[in-house]
Amino acid sequence: MSTQLSTISIIIPVLNEEKYIKNILATISNNSDSKNIKEILVVDGGSTDLTITNAQKYGATVIYGNKGRATQMNLGAAKATGDILYFLHVDSLPPKNFDRSILNEIHKGFEVGCFQMRFNSKSPFLKFFSWCTRINHQVCRGGDQSLFITPTFFQQLNGFNENYVIYEDNEFIQRVYKKKPFKIISSAVTTSARRYEERGTVRLQYHFGMIHLKYYLGAKPRDLHQYYLKYIAI
Repeated sequence: MSTQLSTISIIIPVLNEEKYIKNILATISNNSDSKNIKEILVVDGGSTDLTITNAQKYGATVIYGNKGRATQMNLGAAKATGDILYFLHVDSLPPKNFDRSILNEIHKGFEVGCFQMRFNSKSPFLKFFSWCTRINHQVCRGGDQSLFITPTFFQQLNGFNENYVIYEDNEFIQRVYKKKPFKIISSAVTTSARRYEERGTVRLQYHFGMIHLKYYLGAKPRDLHQYYLKYIAI
């Protein structure tokens, strides 16, 4: 892989995340070297709170798109001008020197990968699932771990499948695993346990497991979304 690949476009899909957008943009600034970050693209799906104001205040470029994380991330990728795409969920905070870590792996020849993940929780249950993110198998992957990828490879895969209202990260990564070696960086993003705290850790993980199972058994994107609406969404 050419050492000329040296700038990162960070893509963050959002919808009414006025609190978390400030946290993640401050963390990006503190944990990276600005010369490696070409741009931070916050792709908004129709926020009605202060998300856009806060994003601009903290130095991000706001792109306006239709609601839907797959759609928003594809739009961000289409607008990105950096050498590497880095997809981040708004409540997953990247580790110190994450930019250098990504560039190091790109220069070693990896075209795609993620970080390990930990929750901001002391729950032994969640610590176990965090530990599993070091395992290099597609079943252990998820969007909360973030994702770096070269634009060329992203385009070869035709981006995220916009039919998936949920599970878009997992479906995409499963296609990745069929094509290229996948790199897991040993440092970890720190993701919010807010959904687990709101809904119950075991209960929520059970329902996520059911979505995985339904997908492997051939469920359509609409079926997965209906299950999500019934058992997970508030």
